[in-house]
Order: sequence, then structure tokens, then C-alpha cells
Amino acid sequence: MLLGEFDYHLPPELIAQEPLPDRAGARMLVVDRKAGKWEDRRFRDFPTYLHAGDCLVLNDSRVFPSRLYGVREHGSGKVEVFLTRPVSPDGLTWEALVHPGRKMRTGERVVISKDLTAEILGRGELGERSVRLHPGGDLFEVLEGVGHVPLPPYIKRPDTDADRTRYQTVYARERGSVAAPTAGLHFTPEILEACCAAGVEIARVTLHVGLGTFQPLRTEKLEEVHLHKEFFGVPQETRVALERALRVVAVGTTSVRAIESDPSRPETDLFIYPGFQFQHTEAMLTNFHLPRSSLLVLVCAFGGKDVILAAYRHAVEKKYRFFSYGDCMLIK
Repeated sequence: MLLGEFDYHLPPELIAQEPLPDRAGARMLVVDRKAGKWEDRRFRDFPTYLHAGDCLVLNDSRVFPSRLYGVREHGSGKVEVFLTRPVSPDGLTWEALVHPGRKMRTGERVVISKDLTAEILGRGELGERSVRLHPGGDLFEVLEGVGHVPLPPYIKRPDTDADRTRYQTVYARERGSVAAPTAGLHFTPEILEACCAAGVEIARVTLHVGLGTFQPLRTEKLEEVHLHKEFFGVPQETRVALERALRVVAVGTTSVRAIESDPSRPETDLFIYPGFQFQHTEAMLTNFHLPRSSLLVLVCAFGGKDVILAAYRHAVEKKYRFFSYGDCMLIK
């Protein structure tokens, strides 16, 4: 199966650059995957599609300010260090994307602020770097002061103070993501209360979003794809909830990957593509994803490639808002 089969035309003006004033104000395309039909609704209608006995699975990972800007210690060149994943027990050595990476040699340092420097330790197979952080205090306290919200590159503006709240789910609690689990951005406390009032059990998983979720695929043959590993966890109470649920509704592709991965492992590199046998997921809320991305491939695996790509064409025609700060799709 080829990656080129998972493509569609998207006018750039449909890529959402700002969140809506109202979190729950997004449009929602409801797709009946078995009937191959869809209808245009609003996210506020989401609780009406839930039933008593459903289990709603949320990824409670919290985004932290992982994009850093600095200068070379010996020189004037500006450098961006984008932290993606801790790789040492003390949490100070990280896998990172560095730009401009080719000019940064092993041993060089980037001065982020008076309280933080980053030392280049080595280069990975796919261009990522290993960096050692030297903070003047607790690392995450320092990052809160000097780091930037890691907005994706298709949002063509600097991050703002408002993004620290809006590029975060209202139920986020486990710090570790470098991109938001965006399907969850639509929820408000009132919507969650309405879900519970419908007799739905809410269960939590944690998957810290990193390169395995958002890095572009580098091979055309899907059978040859290998994703980066991401930290995840499925608590025992969630595993029990999944087994007793009449239907499991996963919020976001990260929640899907978490509950479909081996819960005994601390990391997952699960790549879901058509032919995958879902063990738990029976409905999914998800945002609209980039063409030729692992996330679009996952959604097609769940909803059916022809149905999903036709629904995407409908969304483009009806001028839905796409990607992180955009509208959403419920696949049932």
C-alpha cells in the first residue's frame, strides 16, 4: 500500500491559524463509516451521539513550552532547539530537532537564556539531535519562563500567551507532549458534564505526543514505515473500563494508539494502516489531518479509505477549518 493513496487537495486558506473564541464552537462532520454517509453538525452536539454504557477515552497528556530560541555560544547565529523526547534518567538529555542543524557540530552550545544552555551531543539517523540541557534550576520551571508554545509549522504566526491556554486540553495533567492531542481541544467542562449526564464513563490514557505522531512519513510503502517511539500509559482502571464498556469512543488518534498498543510496554511505535484489526476502538473523534500523514492513514484504517477521503473532499467543499485549531470529525 502506497502513501500517495492518502492524499487530498487542501486550499491553504482553510488551515486554521487561530482557535475559535469558543472552544466548543467548532463544526463537526459526523461520518457513518458502515453506511458511507455523513452529516454536517456542531461539536456541541457531540454528547447527543453518546449512549449510556459508552466509555469516552481521553489523552490527558499536557503540552509544555518545548520550542527554544537562542544563539550559538561562539558566534552570532540564531538557533532553534525543539525538544521532542527525554532520553536520560535525569531528564536533562533530550532528543531534539535543531535548526539550522547542519551548522551545529557536536560539542557546540546554544545559549537560550542566562538560565539555560543546550549542548549538542550527537546526531540521530533521521537528522534529529541529542542535546544536553544545562538549566539554572528546575528544568521545567526554566522552560515555563523561556520556552515557547510548540505551534505546528502550518500556523504561520508567533505563539502568544493565549496559546498557552488554548493549545492545551481542559483535562490535561501529565506533562510531556510537544504537540497537543488536538481532538481534545474542543472540550469544555460543560461538554464533559453533558457526556457524564448521558451515562458515559470517562477513562484516561497518557500518550506524550512527539515525533511518532507528527513527523512526516519518509517512505512511500506503508509496510516499511517505522515511527519514533512515544511514552504512553494505560492505567489498570482504564483497561477495566474498556472491557466493560458497551462501546469505546476514543478522543483523538493518540488515544486510539494508546488503547490499541501493548499496555505492558512504556513506549509505543504502533503504526496503524488499513488492514489493522482494532481491538477496542469503536468510534473516534478526530480533527482533520495533513495529507500523506500517519494520522490520516490511521483514520482511513478505521473509517475506510474511500469513505474518509470522500468525507475530506466534502469538508474542503464546505470550507471546514483544518488541522490543530480547526474543526473535527466524529467517525461512528
